[in-house]
Amino acid sequence: MGMTFAEKVLAKKAGLSSVKPGDIVTVEPDRAMSHDNAAPISKIFKSIGVEKVWNPEKIVIILDHAVPAPTDKHAKNHRDIRKFVEEQGIKYFYDVNSDGGVCHQLFCEEGFALPGHVIVGSDSHTCTYGAFGAFSTGIGRSEMAAVWATGQIWFRVPESMKIEIEGSFPEGVYAKDLILKIIGDIGADGADYKSVEFTGSAVKEMSISERMTLCNMVIEMGGKNGVVEPDDKTLSYLQGIAKGDFEVIKADPDARYEKILKYNLSELEPVVAKPHTVDNVSPIKEVEGLKVDQAFLGTCTNGRVEDLRIAARILKGRRIAKGVRLIVIPASWRVYKEAMKEGILETLIEAGAVVGPPGCGPCMGNHLGILAPGEVCISTANRNFKGRMGNPESEIYLVSPATVAASALRGVITDPREVL
Repeated sequence: MGMTFAEKVLAKKAGLSSVKPGDIVTVEPDRAMSHDNAAPISKIFKSIGVEKVWNPEKIVIILDHAVPAPTDKHAKNHRDIRKFVEEQGIKYFYDVNSDGGVCHQLFCEEGFALPGHVIVGSDSHTCTYGAFGAFSTGIGRSEMAAVWATGQIWFRVPESMKIEIEGSFPEGVYAKDLILKIIGDIGADGADYKSVEFTGSAVKEMSISERMTLCNMVIEMGGKNGVVEPDDKTLSYLQGIAKGDFEVIKADPDARYEKILKYNLSELEPVVAKPHTVDNVSPIKEVEGLKVDQAFLGTCTNGRVEDLRIAARILKGRRIAKGVRLIVIPASWRVYKEAMKEGILETLIEAGAVVGPPGCGPCMGNHLGILAPGEVCISTANRNFKGRMGNPESEIYLVSPATVAASALRGVITDPREVL
């Protein structure tokens, strides 16, 4: 019997010829990523009694959750991280400057997300790197402190499920609609601790950005990791930027899956995840016409150039509705500069958008777009939990970049196909 992707990667890293779901393996991760929470992690690390991290070249720290620091508490946090980075000689540190961005976007842009690697991150959306064929997953702060100290982490080998995707996206329907549809169908616990493999001819046609959107949201269905098999697009993207050697690892043709789901893109329509859970999904038409106060375009899910380009195409030469705030936050400074060169930012600003610096600010209610009680936000982010954007009496609707732009244009939730 062959092995799934997760089984093959974990077996190889553990030095075993084979593993099966339920086995416990101990591996050394290829990379360990942290962001602003590196400050509390460093305190736990110091409490262990180890003086130096296991490998300062395998640790990546990216400041992104509250940048530039909005409060003195955040500023002290950043100061402590800079001091720790210097003390430990950590090579890959991205501070608050124009080399930075949202950790999951920057990690991929910088060539850390590589096929066949095992990557752990102290952030749940670390699963994004599966878009490059990595086994990547989020871990807790104490676990990360232990990784820093020992260079080891244990995993229970997950069961695997396969999602086969065929067909082509209809006009006005995007990867975000697909992943929300899947999460709505199987529920927020539908892939609990599963390794989710996205396959099929439609996935091969998807861009790297679209694959990142799929893998990014696997955690919202409970998945341990999500993965797309690397191909020529992957290798082309990594050419010249890959930081280190890698090996393309693919599932065996006769691998056993706990479940296989099938989707045809031609049958999809724009959807929305309604408050206050990501699996509360319905077609846009069920909430069409609902007034919005804020529209948010950004995050590690949909803050890339492709996403901004989609919104600009809808808003070019138009003006957002009176009374609506359109907040645009590119996922990295590289995205920001590319969008600036293409004239995308100018188009969005002319339409009435406020463009902020790359970071996670409003997505998690830190700053740069907090909601007031009773306000409604339509957002390209990955979570709509109660209070996620700073106020428990506000509401968040998750959609594609096109639906955010269309809704900002009309001031109410709008099917993007009506304005394309």
